Amino acid sequence: MELQGEAKLLRIFIGEADKLHHTALHEVIVKAARAEHLAGATVWRGILGYGPTSKIRSAKILDLSSDLPVIIEIVDEEKKIEAFLPKLHEIFEQAGSGGLVTVEKVHIIRYVHGDNA
Repeated sequence: MELQGEAKLLRIFIGEADKLHHTALHEVIVKAARAEHLAGATVWRGILGYGPTSKIRSAKILDLSSDLPVIIEIVDEEKKIEAFLPKLHEIFEQAGSGGLVTVEKVHIIRYVHGDNA
């Protein structure tokens, strides 16, 4: 599979402690994206951040938090990202969790899937 040109970046901001049935929410989301055959997903763990509560979460030794910010990025064609949004909404509902979800345009320079990548 080769993907080039205009695409969408789905970015999901959650907390590291967010869970769905004892499984990390970021893991549930990535597995759901894979099940929907989205091109790829990456999870980033933040070192400092805050959300709606304005409570700062930090990776500093004296301030060590078990709920650091987590960002999940998923890139694919617009129609596949749009089709995934209802599934993502369902995951958030099941988890009883909040989060921030954004979608933006991106231009893919190179994406090759398979043994030749």
